[in-house]
Amino acid sequence: MSEHCHHLHSIRDVTPSARGCEECLKMGDRWVHLRICRTCGHVGCCDDSPNKHATAHFHATSHPIIEGYDPPEGWGWCYVEEIFVDLPDQTPQLGPIPRYI
Repeated sequence: MSEHCHHLHSIRDVTPSARGCEECLKMGDRWVHLRICRTCGHVGCCDDSPNKHATAHFHATSHPIIEGYDPPEGWGWCYVEEIFVDLPDQTPQLGPIPRYI
């Protein structure tokens, strides 16, 4: 799955920044699914969510790889190369994630 990705070196063990989309929680808004940045641990909402904070985080930081975080999905995505990547492990959740669908 990740044979062509040149950004695997950026994958780190990270601590989630929040128990939901960091920006949506501050705004009182909702999300569909969560993504976690595997460079810094930022938790943002997916592109099916109204605010698309995970993608906004990529554009602001250039951190290339996210993980499907909630529900735990077992895959990674490289924004730069636009391909799925194999992850060495999944990031554990800090606790129950509130549902805002």
